[in-house]
Amino acid sequence: MYIDTHCHLSIEDYDDIDLVIKENLAAGVEKIIISGCTKYSIIESLDLATKYDCVYVTIGFHPSEVNITSESDLIFLKDHINDTKVVGIGEIGLDYHYGKDDIDKQKELFRKQMLIADEYNLPVVIHSRDAVNDTVSILKEFPNVHGDIHCFSGSLETAKEYLKMNYMLGIGGVVTFKNSNLYKVIEQIGVDNIIFETDSPYLTPEPFRGKKNSSKYIPYISKKVAEILQKDEEEIRKIVLENTYRLFDLN
Repeated sequence: MYIDTHCHLSIEDYDDIDLVIKENLAAGVEKIIISGCTKYSIIESLDLATKYDCVYVTIGFHPSEVNITSESDLIFLKDHINDTKVVGIGEIGLDYHYGKDDIDKQKELFRKQMLIADEYNLPVVIHSRDAVNDTVSILKEFPNVHGDIHCFSGSLETAKEYLKMNYMLGIGGVVTFKNSNLYKVIEQIGVDNIIFETDSPYLTPEPFRGKKNSSKYIPYISKKVAEILQKDEEEIRKIVLENTYRLFDLN
């Protein structure tokens, strides 16, 4: 069994969600965690979690939502914290890729959602793009919170910094890319602190680049990590599965 710990499953991206779920199960991906990171996607994801036994949800407001996220939206978030299939807060964090005009507002929204995770003892799913130093600094303000670094593709030094704070690294399709150096990080940190994700419909792994991503491709990520570590893929799968269950307290 595999679990996709971070994907986006929406009727905007997939014509037939029933088919997507069936293909996932056929590939051995028996659970998926959808990231609801806008108000609309949170509502849609919670509905899908009600419909499908294999669907779980993390909820939170992506940094790109900072200029349209209000206090009432954060109350809405809290109102759904105890929904049965909610397993974490995310994806939340910082994104400076398109500029830093709203940097202070991003930090404020990030901190407020970290406070919610702390209050409700839930793991967080962290989005950090071109913002490592500020991300690390804010995470250190919340030593009781843990979680995973979504779509990690940074340096070994950065990886070690996150691991020291009790965060796991979300490894996705990037690890299969021919120009990726992520293998160097995995060689050094091993498998005990990673989980698998697709970020579908984005970041499709090799040999399917150019196609829409899907949770059904998780086994290809697992096989690549096994190849990097020169270990049996079944051993890798089991360890990562244990990591995932422990982090998200799945039932």
